[in-house]
This record gives sequence, C-alpha cells and structure tokens, in this order.
Amino acid sequence: MTTEVVNGVTLRRSAEGDLPVVVQVSGEAALFSRPELKVERVSYPVMTPSAAVGVLESIFWKPEMRYQVVAIEVLRPVRQFSIRRNETSDVAPLAEALKGSRRVDTAAHRDQRNAVCLRDVAYRIHAHVEVAAHADKPVAAYRDQLRRRVRKGACFQQPYLGTREFSAEFGWPDDTPRADVNEEIGIMLHSIHRDGQSAQPRMEWFAARVVAGVLSVPERGIELALPVEGPVG
Repeated sequence: MTTEVVNGVTLRRSAEGDLPVVVQVSGEAALFSRPELKVERVSYPVMTPSAAVGVLESIFWKPEMRYQVVAIEVLRPVRQFSIRRNETSDVAPLAEALKGSRRVDTAAHRDQRNAVCLRDVAYRIHAHVEVAAHADKPVAAYRDQLRRRVRKGACFQQPYLGTREFSAEFGWPDDTPRADVNEEIGIMLHSIHRDGQSAQPRMEWFAARVVAGVLSVPERGIELALPVEGPVG
C-alpha cells in the first residue's frame, strides 16, 4: 500500500495505484449519533465514515461496487445545538414491513427525545471505489461515472447528514481551507457488513482522532459487537 500527501492530507492509493475520488458536502445541520448513548441522541463532532458512504451511495451506486473512505476533511468549526425530536418506539420487523402485514402506530408510540446536533457543517470526503469480481466494467468506469454525476448534481435520492431531516448539498471540491479542529473522538463505527449469513450485521470500529482538520480512516477496523441489553451476570 502506497500513500501520497495531497494538500496536506495523507491519502492511500488504491490497488491500481489511483488516488481517491473527492466529493464536498455541506448542510445546515447534521446528526451522526454515537451508538453507545441509547436514550439521548448525541452527535460525534465530525462526520463518520458510514455516513460518508451513505452520501456517496445516494449519488451513485451499483450492486457490484462499494466505497472505502480514506479521509474526511472538516471544513467548518464544530458547533453544536440541542433540539427535541419526535421518535417512535414501535418498529416493525423487516419481514413484516416488506409484506405490509403490520401497521406501525406512530401516534401511540411517540417519544420525545433530546438530540445534540451539529450546526453549519461542511466536509470533503476522499474515498476509493472498489468493484466485486462479477463487475462487468473496470473500476475507472465507475469512478468516472461518479465524477460526472457530482459535476451535474445528479443523485438517486437526496443525500443526508446522519438523519433524513438534515439534507446535504454536494458538489465538486473547491479550495475551502480546513478548520482548525484537533480532537480525540474515541471509538467510531468504521463499516457495516451484511453478508446474509446472520440476522445481525458485522460491524468494524476504529479509534478516531481529528488532526489539523483531517479524520484519517484506516483500511480496516476491529470487529466488535455492541453490548446486548439486559441484566449483567
């Protein structure tokens, strides 16, 4: 694996020797929930790799490809605000939702919860496009198609920043300087793997830290399971 420093950011090259594609996103608000806080929604101070993948897949995605985030640049200072949000505690299982066999009564199961969100955010996402063995095109074709869609402002669905109520604007990267953010974030979700062999997806995590406005994402995380709710012992 080789790396190269581009505009002060150390980037991994792909197996083919290419630098990552770059997409810039921004929004009035964001909520990248920390998973260890169950009741109140508290955002990480910066965008997570899984949220970045969600933005990219909203712009362009095919079944034979996936994104691997390399780095996320923070372009605006971290500013927080609190709101109260309506949520439902009644969630239908996926099988019942697909069949339409059970109605979710949101009015009867509505909960109000506090959320600590981020205000006025902007990021530059650096990510590699990886293709599966059954792909019928070279990886360069998928990268070029992503770039064309970013330039045109095309997307399959409106990207959002952690939660659907906080929509994201996206575009070609510009020369906006990075914010002076340096912070030890703690354990952050790296990626989610759904292989269809078990009901629960496999999750990888990593120790995240922002240095000079850059969150560097390792190639692989450490696979850990979230604690199971219930009494200890």
